[in-house]
Amino acid sequence: MEQTLSIIKPDAVERNLVENIKNIFIKNNLNIKESKKIHISKEEASEFYKVHQSKSFYNDLCAYLSSGPIVVMILEGDNAIAANRKLMGATNPKDAEENTIRKLYGISIDKNSVHGSDSIDNAKKEIEFFFKD
Repeated sequence: MEQTLSIIKPDAVERNLVENIKNIFIKNNLNIKESKKIHISKEEASEFYKVHQSKSFYNDLCAYLSSGPIVVMILEGDNAIAANRKLMGATNPKDAEENTIRKLYGISIDKNSVHGSDSIDNAKKEIEFFFKD
């Protein structure tokens, strides 16, 4: 069973979309192995998004992720990384396919409701970041 990290971002938590999004994962055969609601600091967000530190959107991304509560989850299933990324849709909700999470709930390219790991290596690192226990 492959695992991936999923984050329900502050915009979706604020709009009470957590259960709606979790249900999409469950209906699509992704088991939620662990889930917790947390509020990370800007420093923690900076560490999490370190891979993007040379990009122009880095500071805004870190400020946004730390702007309110988030829900972090370990999703598990066959090809979980690819399955989650397909369910999320394109980064920009305007470009996302119909019935993807970002098309349904994303507000903008910045406030796009969810994050998901993009590779096996990043999934391991991201899961370790939030679930160190």
